[in-house]
Amino acid sequence: MNVEAAHPVSVLKVSVWRLAWQQLRRDFRAGELRLLIVAVTLAVAALTAVGFFADRLNTGLARDARQLMGGDAILSSDKPAPAQFAEKAQSLGLQVATSTSFPSMGRADVAQGGATRLVAVKAVSDNYPLRGKLQLSAGTGGEGVAVKGAPQRGTVWVDPGLLDALGLRVGDPLLLGDSRLQIARAILIEPDRGAGFMSFSPRVMLNQADLPATGLIQPASRVSYRLAVASPANDDRVVRRFTEWAEVELKSGKLRGARLESMASGRPEMRQTLDRAEKFLNLVALLAALLAAVAVAIASRDFASRHLDDCAMLRVLGQSQRQIAWQYLIEFGLVGLLASLLGVGAGFAVHHVFVWLLSGLVESALPAATFWPALFGIGVGLTLLVGFGLPPVLQLARVPPLRVIRRDVGAIKPASLAVLGAGLLGFVALLMAVSSDLKLGLIAVGGFAAAVGFFALLSWAAVSLLRRAVPESRAPRWLVLATRQIAARPAFAVLQVSALSVGLLALVLLVLLRTDLIGSWRQATPPDAPNRFVINIQPDQGEAFRARLAADGVTRYDWYPMIRGRLVAVNGEAVQGDQQSDERARRLVEREFNLSHAAQQPEHNTIVGGRWVAEEPGAISVEEGLAETLGLKLGDTLRFDIAGQLVEGRITSLRKVDWASMRVNFFVMFPTAQLTDVPISYIAAFRAPAAPADAAPTASFDNRLTREFPNITNVDVSASIAQVQRILDQVIRAVEFLFGFTLAAGLVVLFAAVTATREARAREFAVMRALGASGSLLAKVQRAELLGIGALAGVLASLAAAAVGWALARYVFEFSWNASPWVPVLGGIAGALLALAAGWWGLREVLRRPVVTTLRMAAE
Repeated sequence: MNVEAAHPVSVLKVSVWRLAWQQLRRDFRAGELRLLIVAVTLAVAALTAVGFFADRLNTGLARDARQLMGGDAILSSDKPAPAQFAEKAQSLGLQVATSTSFPSMGRADVAQGGATRLVAVKAVSDNYPLRGKLQLSAGTGGEGVAVKGAPQRGTVWVDPGLLDALGLRVGDPLLLGDSRLQIARAILIEPDRGAGFMSFSPRVMLNQADLPATGLIQPASRVSYRLAVASPANDDRVVRRFTEWAEVELKSGKLRGARLESMASGRPEMRQTLDRAEKFLNLVALLAALLAAVAVAIASRDFASRHLDDCAMLRVLGQSQRQIAWQYLIEFGLVGLLASLLGVGAGFAVHHVFVWLLSGLVESALPAATFWPALFGIGVGLTLLVGFGLPPVLQLARVPPLRVIRRDVGAIKPASLAVLGAGLLGFVALLMAVSSDLKLGLIAVGGFAAAVGFFALLSWAAVSLLRRAVPESRAPRWLVLATRQIAARPAFAVLQVSALSVGLLALVLLVLLRTDLIGSWRQATPPDAPNRFVINIQPDQGEAFRARLAADGVTRYDWYPMIRGRLVAVNGEAVQGDQQSDERARRLVEREFNLSHAAQQPEHNTIVGGRWVAEEPGAISVEEGLAETLGLKLGDTLRFDIAGQLVEGRITSLRKVDWASMRVNFFVMFPTAQLTDVPISYIAAFRAPAAPADAAPTASFDNRLTREFPNITNVDVSASIAQVQRILDQVIRAVEFLFGFTLAAGLVVLFAAVTATREARAREFAVMRALGASGSLLAKVQRAELLGIGALAGVLASLAAAAVGWALARYVFEFSWNASPWVPVLGGIAGALLALAAGWWGLREVLRRPVVTTLRMAAE
């Protein structure tokens, strides 16, 4: 008994703060706060680890997005920007750089073979790039050097691939239009290269002052002009003032076809993967917090039950309810603060592991973290103890003094709905903030709330049927005793099964989601993903090109016709860019689409609306994202202008397209094998055969293909695929690492649920041993009880995990859900084994405790 009975008067005169501190020290030494501290520390550590990492990663990605754009904001247009845009930026103290890009043909000198190649020309100003740095080398395979600025007058920098394609070296001349320019360096890294097939063509970079002499830009030329601005002081407010002014100017129609590029377009090829990874990390942290809440609720109720007698004696000695309430409030506040600080420290240390695992997602060291994740973690930790720990503990203040002589009075009662509701609302609000996604938070929190009710209802039904399911006359004695033990205390059984089910639900859910999520990532970029995209294959070259692939051992490839067309009407009404309120819709309407046709639905596309019917006349299939952006629906009629010919089609199906996959995809497809009277070329995507180690560069597969078909554009995306797969590996390792937090939190819940009835079990076993039951019989009873409760909890958790996982997979992570029918069986086995392990660890001393000691403690 934790009362200094020898000096009652002096005890009562001590301040409540000192009493709380003494009580905290005694409870800590006795190990009664251990479970509470571990649960809160785990929850806060998981939340702050994700918080610190997300905070630094988002800041780093924003910084790198600027580097990938070449500035803080970019004005992109198909004609030079009026001088007022540069003047406005300079008046605000911003730096300005310009570039001009267009496709053209690069040629080698006749003396060096006279080979030609389609190239992506880029003329840049002297202060290019404003953000990031170019990496240049003195030749193919040379060491890179970081530089800023444009090539010197009369020189160019080129991609190494162009040197191989034209048989040139650094120092040789390159013929570009009417100019003869010397190749000075090879480009290894171009920070603002961007995406798109033109960007995949070999780069030729020259000084903007050399551009007029080339004579390449003519009135009908397709040219892209970019005006980049950047703040030397990294002042986002100044940049925002410029972008707001520029948006007003663009809406006034002074520069048609122009758009402002934002940081969100920094890494489009990894956006979906990173979004999914961030959501999964948030889900793991959210589940850890939910499990910690369950563990805190169970542990605090057990804590309160063990302190009933102490509080009854304090009431006898004259301590008021107010003093007792403040004493425990202060104690739990200090415990919450201590555990939260431990969790913040652990989370800060763990987030460095994330930084190490995910090195490469950003180009350089991440910025320092802010204090917000730490403050948020402390708030979550204190909310956990206040919302779920204090309600049963504060009931200790109302324990009547009569309990000193009558142990049947003053028991802990369920918390009032008002207290419980306030705690739940506060905690749910924090969890919704943690999720950073409304659907994720609602499905996870709502799913767990529904699952708890489901667990309680079915476990109550199972306990009610248990007595009749095991007849005393034919069942083994240990099994009869185990079932009677469970049926004798149905409330405890329901609590245990529900708590175990919640812990197992989180574990099963994360295992299933992790497996399918990683599978969907791997499927997007498998080891045999295409690493070559070839465009501009003419119809009369199709048969020869495919024969060349077959001769080189390439048997699996995407092969589609490609048609350039502009959308001119929807349901007979003309469409124009300035009619669209959405900027993306305006850009789509103002440019040409890549259209295609095929009788069979592409195997890597999923029909999400309507039906794909082969050879259906007048039908078209539209990508669902395009339909949503342009407000299209099934049954709408679209009219395209294809090289002056108008072609109409009715939308009969909507397709879901994974643009992150390394496959050929189209916005619009005609479900027919032939589309007559329209100009087409072909696109192919395949995995190039590996070259022998001793093969000369000029004998490579790419060079043979280019020599045989000189007009094609052969895009090597091996480096991009390697980068995507490397980042996927890093993301997966981070997901698996954080999974350990939820596993630990789940085990804490299992341990708390199993040990919550330790004292009640000890008294019951002591009575049975006093009546002659052997230790081996009671050990069998305990094992049977734990195995039965664990198996039931595992089956219930698996069923609930399948439902919650399906909702998360479909509505949050957007991949197909493939839960196996064996999951409930495996979940039941896992639940039984985990419950047995937790029971062996938490209840091992119950069977070893002397009977006399247990009975004496029960009688006191």
